[in-house]
Amino acid sequence: MNTIKLELEKALDAETSEAMKAIAPEIENAVNTLYSGSGAGSENLGWINLPAEINHDFLTEIESSANNLRRRCRFVVVIGIGGSYLGAKAVIEALLDSFASYRKDNKTTVLFAGHNIGEDYLADLQEFLEDKEFGLINISKSGTTTEPAIAFRLLKQQLENKVGKGEAQRRIVAITDAKKGALRTLADNEGYKTFVIPDNIGGRYSVLTPVGLLPIAVAGFDIRVLVAGAQNMMQQCKNSSIDKNIAAQYAAIRNVMYRRGKKIELLANFNPKLHYFAEWWKQLFGESEGKDGKGIFPASVDFTTDLHSMGQWIQDGERTIFETVISVENVNNTLVIPDDKENLDMLNYLAGKRVDYVNKMAELGTQMAHVDGGVPNIRIVIPAVRENYLGAMIYFFETACAISGYTLGVNPFNQPGVEAYKKNMFKLLGKPESK
Repeated sequence: MNTIKLELEKALDAETSEAMKAIAPEIENAVNTLYSGSGAGSENLGWINLPAEINHDFLTEIESSANNLRRRCRFVVVIGIGGSYLGAKAVIEALLDSFASYRKDNKTTVLFAGHNIGEDYLADLQEFLEDKEFGLINISKSGTTTEPAIAFRLLKQQLENKVGKGEAQRRIVAITDAKKGALRTLADNEGYKTFVIPDNIGGRYSVLTPVGLLPIAVAGFDIRVLVAGAQNMMQQCKNSSIDKNIAAQYAAIRNVMYRRGKKIELLANFNPKLHYFAEWWKQLFGESEGKDGKGIFPASVDFTTDLHSMGQWIQDGERTIFETVISVENVNNTLVIPDDKENLDMLNYLAGKRVDYVNKMAELGTQMAHVDGGVPNIRIVIPAVRENYLGAMIYFFETACAISGYTLGVNPFNQPGVEAYKKNMFKLLGKPESK
């Protein structure tokens, strides 16, 4: 079976190769620490065996709830922030027709809210939904996180005013804590369909829980194939030997780069459908590693687009960066460049070639230029942008992130710094218990 490949050749000079050998015992210790549950944050390891624990009945329940929303709603708004929306959006945007929102069909479309406090964004959304059949998936362990709580309050009221409270109850799904919190209380009182966010899984590791699976199913994609891809990758990631574990290898090269002064990692792709996958990746690594004055800064670029903006800095700027490229072997369509008699654009030398061939040569040429310019390149190759490979990539990055965090010497499962802005905001807003 085709699977994800990790290529390190263009990141390995003689010094780096020796450093990889030297760090191997640390990495293998981190793998053992992770899978034995003996490290910091071990109470948040529910994701690690999750793919194997997902069963047919669980997926059937999610699919049934998704189908109910699809029957009733032309649009479903997923309300959440951080890990409560990024994973779902990453998968949906990767698999979705790039122009689906402009097509006049009856397919259910997933929209997102609660990930900002933009008044104009919410007003535009409410205006758009005014004459639409819509439903809500509200995702929050507590139900009191400011951004999604504001969005849910507004949209719940709008939905109830539009279709009545009884029908609104059938169009709202709550994904929340099993027993406690404001959203759990509301869901129980109102009779909403609910799914549980496990206590031992943090938001950024929650894509394969109902947090990600329900929105992805509502969007019409195969969550069983997604989970199967994660299950296959899980088997590869449990091996403590660095030579047989690509997640361990990725964690190792990242830490080697960091110790050699490479403080910024650019996740690059040459397929625009992976833009939001990079957004999810940035949260995963930024929130997991950026603490105690440590951590690689995760950034992302969309090539070839950003070669015409950020390309100059990447090629000739400060040499504190390394690059990880997600390379897609096979695209889903075939488009051949035509011959043109006048050839004013001077492109006839490409006539008869596929657009993807040109893109692949741009990718190779960019990699060569950046390596020559002092930017080490890591390459992650996936066979295609499909559910099974996205599932595999999700588990690959989650595991690599945990191993990398332990090697760095931080707890990869907490996020103490996230609370700082909230404390200030609540005081400025006059929240009673903040005074």
